[in-house]
Amino acid sequence: MLWAPSEDRAVVHLNVADFAVAVERVVDGRLQGRPVIVAAQAATRAAVYDMSEEAFQAGVRKGMALGRARKRCREARIVVPHPDHYDRAMAALVGHARPYAPRIEAGEGNGHLFVDLTGTVRLFGPPADVAWRMRKAVRADLGLDPIWALASNKLVAKVASRLVKPTGEYIVEPGREEDFLRPLPIGLVPGLEREDLLLFREFHVFRAGEAALWTPGQLETVFGRRGRHLHQAVRGIDSSPVLPAGQPPPGVDAEHEFGDDTNDQDLVLAALYRLAEQAGFELRRRGRVARRIAVRLDYSDGVRIVRQRTDPAGTASDFQLFELARSALDLAWTRRVRLRCLKLLCDRLVYPPAQLELFPQDDSRSRTEALVPAIHRIRARFGPRSIATGRTLGLDAPPVPA
Repeated sequence: MLWAPSEDRAVVHLNVADFAVAVERVVDGRLQGRPVIVAAQAATRAAVYDMSEEAFQAGVRKGMALGRARKRCREARIVVPHPDHYDRAMAALVGHARPYAPRIEAGEGNGHLFVDLTGTVRLFGPPADVAWRMRKAVRADLGLDPIWALASNKLVAKVASRLVKPTGEYIVEPGREEDFLRPLPIGLVPGLEREDLLLFREFHVFRAGEAALWTPGQLETVFGRRGRHLHQAVRGIDSSPVLPAGQPPPGVDAEHEFGDDTNDQDLVLAALYRLAEQAGFELRRRGRVARRIAVRLDYSDGVRIVRQRTDPAGTASDFQLFELARSALDLAWTRRVRLRCLKLLCDRLVYPPAQLELFPQDDSRSRTEALVPAIHRIRARFGPRSIATGRTLGLDAPPVPA
């Protein structure tokens, strides 16, 4: 298989599976070969930051409460996160890709790297050879063993790398994207959330090829404006560029300026919920989830305070975004001075982990979360004023944009 020197896009997805665990195992060789859970044990509500493949197979997931994770995998070793180690390892990983491409899109401390090798065949040889050389160098210098996949775009390359986790390599030839995706479970397609999978299940759609038989109009009827994105995704169509090295993926933000400076708690929380709805709508439209949520407060006297919260798994749910934002708000809102402006910022955007729970959560939470895609579809189809939550009825802020 040959990649045309200048015509065909060539994107490599390099991924160190279970990155935090892999780094911890390099630091402490005693962790090799045993279940590992990375979590802040001293935190009041400790959540799983990362877990090894062994713990994953036992039912542990990112963002899960540590107590619950311990019950799923009682023999797991619990390790405190070291973000500075992960940042240095990511920087070293990027360093091994820099000689081959100017466009290198790296996740923040998660072991994912997209490398755009388009047009580099005459300089460095076939893209597959470059990917192999990068993996060999990383293994020798860092002690990490990345998997890699090569395709004509980021979406297909990411799916291919999911097939060979935790070790291996995969190549999808240009023009074979739809054929490659057709037999695969639809949950492997990036950009789909758990609610999307449940909705597809209602129509007995379980494979990407089955969803690809739907017309754009049929998908829009069920999923609203996201239908067009899904129509392309299940066919392996993705025109999103690989960002230049060092440029973070764009985030999502929403802002509310109070007509009169206020310290009314109900009004501030109503505004915050409206911002969570706006951010959630935009995240779902893009097919992304946010792993970091920050709240910025501008006080009447000019003081500005920013506080943040993180979700290792990422979320685009209005309800979860609001809970994270409210927690950040509690940290930022410590003065008695009135507020002038409230801003919500969501970044560290990643593809959502589109997988159904091995052990479902309680039904009450599942029913609540099921409201999010339903509200999204109503607003996308009938307009932003078609449905609203009671919490935001008294706000003068503009409605969620469609």
